[in-house]
Amino acid sequence: MAPALTSRGIVVLFAACLACLMFGLEISSVPTVLPTLEQVLKADFKQLQWVMNAYTIAVTTVLMAVGTIADRYGRKRVFLVSIAAFGLASLICGLADNISTLIVARFLQGLSGGAMLICQLAVLSHEFQEGRERAVAWGWWGVIFGVGLGFGPIIGGGIVAVSSWQWVFLIHVALAIVAFVLALGGVRESKDPQAGRLDLAGILTLSPSVFCLVFYITQGTELGFASPAALAILGLSIASFVAFLIAERVSKRPMFDFSVFRIRPFSGAIVGSAAMNLSYWPFMIYLPIWFHAGLGLDSFATGLALLAYT
Repeated sequence: MAPALTSRGIVVLFAACLACLMFGLEISSVPTVLPTLEQVLKADFKQLQWVMNAYTIAVTTVLMAVGTIADRYGRKRVFLVSIAAFGLASLICGLADNISTLIVARFLQGLSGGAMLICQLAVLSHEFQEGRERAVAWGWWGVIFGVGLGFGPIIGGGIVAVSSWQWVFLIHVALAIVAFVLALGGVRESKDPQAGRLDLAGILTLSPSVFCLVFYITQGTELGFASPAALAILGLSIASFVAFLIAERVSKRPMFDFSVFRIRPFSGAIVGSAAMNLSYWPFMIYLPIWFHAGLGLDSFATGLALLAYT
């Protein structure tokens, strides 16, 4: 790394890698503590689903919007705010004494995590523009991101085995402080003078569409999938998505360009990715609970078993 990057570049890369490590760990390490949360916080299965869903829904809500915000108001500034917010949300998660507080904190963690993810991509793209340093930076970033996602279960299980479930979240407070200091001292501020206005219409229509769809899927068994309340939620999701399509079509600077779906390789990749996620992520919730309650495995053994899955 040293021959290809300057000392400041190494600091920037460390900040970005710590940020992506935190983001990945909060996706894959949390499932290992779900059985513990079920017992300690008296959570039922649907609430455990929302511990995971709150994070991912929040991430998808902010991804496209934050890119425009960072370009307009400063990539470093938004990156620092997102790191600080992620650390604060992690602290709230670790101090939560009931499942409702944890779910709300996980949503806040997802909002800041999504912002942190998109900002680190923007920072890396701006900071490393030469061929060799760019390859080194993105290579290390990809490795660390893979470590966070792939080894999250065993890391989470190990933390629970030697300490308590709270430290699966509280450890990110320390990591966020280190990442914040590194980013503050190393990252150069940059903006895009051509950045357009924030697509508020797109955000305000897509967000409720995604939220209502996930709520319908996860709560449908309790409400009854064909009940008036459930169908109203599904109808709101569909109506919001139609409004999103209309808003993006009439917007001069839409946050999503649907013309890219005319590119067959892109469309194929999106369909394949969606199919993979539909089959992969549900088991990240079911498997830890089954390993613990059905097979009687402890937290660390559950993490080892999930390691093979991730």
